[in-house]
Amino acid sequence: MSLNLATLLTESVKRNPAQTAIIFDDYRMTYGQLQGASNMFANALRQGGLEQGQKVALMLPNIPQFLVCYYGILKAGGVVVPLNVLLKAPEVTYHLEDSDSVTLVAWEGFLEAAVGGFNDTPTCKTLVIVNAPGSQNVPQVEGATGLNAFMAQGKPDPILAQTMPDDTAVILYTSGTTGRPKGAELTHFNMFFNAWCAIKNLGVDYNENDIALMALPLFHSFGQTCVMNVTIGAGGTLSLIPRFEPVKAFEIIQRDKVTAFSGVPTMFFYLLNHPDRKNYDISSLTKCTSGGSAIPVEVLHAWERETGVKILEGYGLSETSPVASFNVAFKPTKPGSIGVPLWGVDIKVVGENDQEVPVGEPGELLIRGHNVMKGYLNRPEATAEVMRGGWFHSGDIARMDEDGYFYIVDRLKDMIIRGGFNVYPREVEEVLYGHPAIAECAVIGIPDQALGEEVKAVIVLKQGQSLTEDDLRDYCRQRIASNKYPRHYEFRSDLPKNATGKILKRELKAAN
Repeated sequence: MSLNLATLLTESVKRNPAQTAIIFDDYRMTYGQLQGASNMFANALRQGGLEQGQKVALMLPNIPQFLVCYYGILKAGGVVVPLNVLLKAPEVTYHLEDSDSVTLVAWEGFLEAAVGGFNDTPTCKTLVIVNAPGSQNVPQVEGATGLNAFMAQGKPDPILAQTMPDDTAVILYTSGTTGRPKGAELTHFNMFFNAWCAIKNLGVDYNENDIALMALPLFHSFGQTCVMNVTIGAGGTLSLIPRFEPVKAFEIIQRDKVTAFSGVPTMFFYLLNHPDRKNYDISSLTKCTSGGSAIPVEVLHAWERETGVKILEGYGLSETSPVASFNVAFKPTKPGSIGVPLWGVDIKVVGENDQEVPVGEPGELLIRGHNVMKGYLNRPEATAEVMRGGWFHSGDIARMDEDGYFYIVDRLKDMIIRGGFNVYPREVEEVLYGHPAIAECAVIGIPDQALGEEVKAVIVLKQGQSLTEDDLRDYCRQRIASNKYPRHYEFRSDLPKNATGKILKRELKAAN
């Protein structure tokens, strides 16, 4: 039995080739056009010598060419290696070498990093440069080909490699918070069925009438599966923005009558707190989902009060394709919960020796099912470590309630041990987010000679607001146990974030 992830596209083309697949500012591309362009790219790759199972790296922002190349690589039988667009040249080299990519497709705006990385990777033989819309001049780089010229080598003839369900389709690199980034090998079945479950088994009813805002970066698993593959598989329309900006998001939601928006918590927060939000009509929204990191309960409530739409929170990792659990629409939702396991997925909470802990007790979250990766590319020891006993060890601390709903308490590596007692930063952050003057916050542990670690809160205030350390100390002291409330505070204008909007606590820790 064969299965190719690109079937999500080819089947939607059969249903309605004239349907708009992509909106990008004033540009529109139908399903038929996306099919033809991705066929040309696939045939050009094969014409250039790409063999089934070889890797092609993509360093592209949220532009139509990402989809053309992504589905084209899959159709050709290749493996997609999406690269973080913020990588520098040495990091590009590392990813190309580690994945053994034979081709790199890069946006002209990332040329310095892409060319530097490509030139230092002899095993990567082909560099394809993607121009900005309207740009006719391909940057002159030795050995490089413009995307249009490259695609001209292929015909729009139908092509769909007969890949097997357990063949690798996509290699997603972990963020590398500990050690060098590792490539999670996700199979065609992993990625296909994760998207299919999101379309069919969450009770949200994604369909051809949906217009989804593609604000999450496409190189990230959340954006790829939960927005791109879900929308294309459902036959809907993707409205792309190259990078998230609140005003741009408001404009596109209003202009295109966007119905579906998936984002990380900071995106919802920025939209909620933007001073001009009342100037835009976002009443078309009917589906809002959050993931990537835990969303503060206060943000969930505030969004529903302001828009009338519930944010359904889910959970997953790159290693789980990514969705592992979700607050499904046909069951009661529980604010602050990551919901129940995805259809066909098992989740449990364990303590020492991987023994399950009682209901309500915190422990490490373990996952098994159709969504779990094949393994880390060329890292059998790292794979064996996280897959002990046949369960993927997430590194997240969670608890389960009596109804089978799960709650993320924190990351194992973020947990603070103060005087021998565990302090979970998320619990403290929830208290801080309840303060009306606080825009964003992050709680970290800092070294302390007497206690081992002390609790510190890094705070961003809302515009026009003011607070003192004493104010916050009193506020927290009244709401949280004495061993947990922060003794140290730092006020900043913003917090460091990665390309998906996740707060980078490791940078905050490094500064202390």
